[in-house]
Amino acid sequence: MVHQFSPNRCSPLALCVLTVLAWSWGSAMAGRSCTETRQVYGEKGYSLSTAPLTQISGEHLKLCPQDYTCCSSLMEETLSRQSESDFLSTIDDSSQFLLTSFTQRHRKFDEFFRELTDLAEKSMNQMFTKTYGRLYTQNSHVFQNLFVELRHYYSGGTVSLGEVLAEFWSRLVERVFSLVNPQYQFSEDYLECVSKHAEQLQPFGDVPRKLRIQVSRAFIAARALVQGLATGRDIVNKAVKLNVGSECVRALMRQWYCPLCRGIPALKPCHSLCLNVMKGCLANQADLDSEWNNFIDALVVVADKLGGPFNMELAADSIAVKVSEGIMHMQENSVTISTKVFQGCGSPRPAPSRSKRSPKEQRGNRRPFRNYSPEEKPTTAAGTNLDRLVSDLKERLRPMKGFWVSLPHTICNDDKIAADVTNEDRCWNGQNRGRYLPDVTGDGLVSQINNPEVEVDIARPDIRTRQLIMELRVATNRLRHAQAGQDTEFMDIEGEDGSGSGGGDGGERYSDDWPGYGPYSPPYSKPPRNPSSPSRPTRPRDRTGTNRNRANQGRGKSAATPSLTASHIPIVSLSMVLSLAPMWR
Repeated sequence: MVHQFSPNRCSPLALCVLTVLAWSWGSAMAGRSCTETRQVYGEKGYSLSTAPLTQISGEHLKLCPQDYTCCSSLMEETLSRQSESDFLSTIDDSSQFLLTSFTQRHRKFDEFFRELTDLAEKSMNQMFTKTYGRLYTQNSHVFQNLFVELRHYYSGGTVSLGEVLAEFWSRLVERVFSLVNPQYQFSEDYLECVSKHAEQLQPFGDVPRKLRIQVSRAFIAARALVQGLATGRDIVNKAVKLNVGSECVRALMRQWYCPLCRGIPALKPCHSLCLNVMKGCLANQADLDSEWNNFIDALVVVADKLGGPFNMELAADSIAVKVSEGIMHMQENSVTISTKVFQGCGSPRPAPSRSKRSPKEQRGNRRPFRNYSPEEKPTTAAGTNLDRLVSDLKERLRPMKGFWVSLPHTICNDDKIAADVTNEDRCWNGQNRGRYLPDVTGDGLVSQINNPEVEVDIARPDIRTRQLIMELRVATNRLRHAQAGQDTEFMDIEGEDGSGSGGGDGGERYSDDWPGYGPYSPPYSKPPRNPSSPSRPTRPRDRTGTNRNRANQGRGKSAATPSLTASHIPIVSLSMVLSLAPMWR
């Protein structure tokens, strides 16, 4: 209200002087121009029809100080909504580094790992075709199934890598055993018997165990890292989608747009005022920080493992090489292995007689098993380098630690949002120009109990934030197990050892009375069959099956099968086996 000056009402001299000063000041404030406020308000795209030309009484204001103002009630409501929009935009801008880093690194690592797997399969196919010829192509589905299962696991499938590899060696021993004994004809159930005792026989030596360790560690770490990067991206996306409460909006309005209503739009909020407002509005997000830091640390360690002992490039390269070494080992020990199998599974039927080929034809169509030379080893993903990817990722991850606690500081350190920390006397303190006196509160929800700017109910944690904390804990746990080469879904299974497993309860039965064979007894086997029980019809076996439909058929049965022993019965001569073994072409 503008005061009316009347000299007749000034009886005491002091009162008269004060009245004159008050009347003069009020008249001056009421007549102050709102040009700057109108200009800023218009630049934001709002109509100036409700914007006063000069300052008016602020009794109608609900959020800003009720002094003379350049804002109408409608302007205050509009600017309140604008402050919320500006706040959300600021949060999005501040988190863009996180989102971009997680999204781009997830894509790069995913493409790289998939390409490595594709190239490993392609290299194996090309080299085995060149080395082993037609008989490899006839059995190529065994190798194709291995890579199908590896991709399935990497893509998030519920697949045990230990069982995938055991299944592969189980199928491979059946193929190779038939090839090194071409003078015999083996039924499906006979080969089932061979496969069932592969862990005792160890036909491929120690190669399956070494390959399992190398491939499992690399694929577990690779999948955990890529899943972790996707989790980080999703956590950030969810965390920055805030539900801004009314108390937060009031505080944002008071710090950012009340100076505009006062007619001094260039005046920035004091740094400490900004911090209290942001800490109150982001109290729940700050509570993410501890689990977030654990998550980032776990990602860094897994990345280090992938660049070192769990190297995915080396694991992909090793598949074809190790398989070749295993086949070589079985060929070199084929006489001993065949002798034990014949004694344990029974004497096989001779194969139908074939027309003899000339030595020249044999040499032209057969090649011995052999290891790869270094130049034949599978190549890695062209144009990419795992060391470079890991180094780049670690550089991106390290600055992410402490992001949620430091977010208020990140926002308030922007000179477009708040005054510099050194400018304590020439900033907006929430009421006018001057120093901001209250202390800055601590971090997190509980610390906001005495926040002077934002009223926060510390007894009601945000449900969505608590859910994000749990997601971070689950992701961190998965990463920590991957650091040890363990898959949380198959920890018991992946710990098992062996060079082949398989089975299925075949219809045609073979002896399980295997003579003693040193310390190599199988960790599991089928129970002894009852000799008096009638035989059942032969069950057709899925020759292209995977671990999901047959690897577990013999698992978990209690009766142990007696171990193997070397027999001195000369069933097949060494020279005969060696002459028949190189037949891949």
